[in-house]
Amino acid sequence: MILLTQVSLLLFEIVSVAAFLVGIGLAYLFFSKALKQKQRKILSEARTEAEVIKKDKILQAKEKFLQLKAEHEKFINERNNKLAAAEQRFKQKETALNHKYEETQRKEKELELIRTNITNQLHLVEKKNEELAKLHKRQVEQLEAISGLSAEDAKTQLISSLKDEAKTEAMSYINEIIDEAKMTANKEAKRIVVQTIQRVASETTIENAVTVFNIESDEIKGRIIGREGRNIRALEAATGVEIIVDDTPEAILLSCFDPVRREIARLALHQLVTDGRIHPARIEEVVEKTYKQIQEEIIEVGKRTAIDLGIHGLHPELIRLVGKMKYRSSYGQNLLQHSREVANLCAIMASELGLNPKLAKRAGLLHDIGKVPDDEPELPHAILGMKLAEKYKENPEVCNAIGSHHDEVEMTTLLAPIVQVCDAISGARPGARREVVESYIKRLKDLEELALEYPGVTKTYAIQAGRELRVIVGADQVSDQDTEKLSYNIARKIQDEMTYPGQVKITVIRETRAINYAK
Repeated sequence: MILLTQVSLLLFEIVSVAAFLVGIGLAYLFFSKALKQKQRKILSEARTEAEVIKKDKILQAKEKFLQLKAEHEKFINERNNKLAAAEQRFKQKETALNHKYEETQRKEKELELIRTNITNQLHLVEKKNEELAKLHKRQVEQLEAISGLSAEDAKTQLISSLKDEAKTEAMSYINEIIDEAKMTANKEAKRIVVQTIQRVASETTIENAVTVFNIESDEIKGRIIGREGRNIRALEAATGVEIIVDDTPEAILLSCFDPVRREIARLALHQLVTDGRIHPARIEEVVEKTYKQIQEEIIEVGKRTAIDLGIHGLHPELIRLVGKMKYRSSYGQNLLQHSREVANLCAIMASELGLNPKLAKRAGLLHDIGKVPDDEPELPHAILGMKLAEKYKENPEVCNAIGSHHDEVEMTTLLAPIVQVCDAISGARPGARREVVESYIKRLKDLEELALEYPGVTKTYAIQAGRELRVIVGADQVSDQDTEKLSYNIARKIQDEMTYPGQVKITVIRETRAINYAK
């Protein structure tokens, strides 16, 4: 019974497995059939899509082919046109070359004929020259026989006589040219200078080394001096100015060679006296504040000067130096007023001569900036001014005019002599500058001694404040013809060796006296 049960169970399991396997087989058949259908569908869609893509690509290829074909035909046509044009030009050039070749052949034949004629003429000329040389030799021999002199002796005598005659004629001719040049050049120069001076007017101020500070009463002197002189010592140390408090009523003297320092001391004293608080700490504070105000005023003066003159593009440092010229003087002439005057003169003279007036005005304003440096280098002010202008990228013509206005460097532009002349006009006009008596007398003596060095000069007189030199020569040592030469040589020597404003007229006087005695 148990065995039968086990067999039954075994059979049941076998049947179950068989049924499971049959189910799996049926499912596999079903899915396989579905997959084949789907595969056929995908293949069909792929073939359809491939056909569409194929048609599109064929159409694109045809369009590209047609486009390339059109471009190729266009390129072929252009190249054919270019070839045709080049062929036409080549034919024209070939025709022109043929014409030139024919013309060249014709000219060569003409040149050959001319060359032959010239050769024949040269032979004739050589023959004529030989005949002339022989004839000249016979004539020279005949002349030597007649005169009793050789050709060399006659030539020497002729050259000597011609040389003396040429010297005399040359001197008279030179005098005529000089007189004519003086008549025209002096007239024109005087016209320009007079017109320039008439168009410029400026104030002339005289600066001293001492400034007088006025006070209301002598009681303030004691407060300025302070206890044991500490206030005045602090003020002198802060400003660098010597303060002189003497018996002069209601006045204190400020002594210093630097006008900027004197002005700072004057303004500081004015503020201290007005405020009433005078002690060393307050003095240092007021002096420092005044120094800053003066520096700002210097810059403002420089800017205003540049604007008034119409000068643009100046470097800020050059503007400051221009403003600083307000507190400088040269021979008693205010340096800023002098520079403004020279700038206006340069502009007017440059306009008269057809040059650039703006550049001339710029050079005239800056020509003396070497007199107001912050340090004190051992250089002439013209060279220093030129170096400052070059440092701040000024025009080379302006730099050369600054450096050469006292002949320290060579003049390379037409602007340089204009600045030099206008500087002399501004400084040499009456009342512009003071001149020390000793230097004035020395200049007159130097003029007289310079002329006495020449042989034949007996006396010399410098007159008209050194503007004219009269030279008296001995009649037995100097002839009338030599007086012109002597006057010219003295003028050249004065011009080369001396420095003077304006011009010096040299007059040579030769007097002949006939003396007899009645007994």
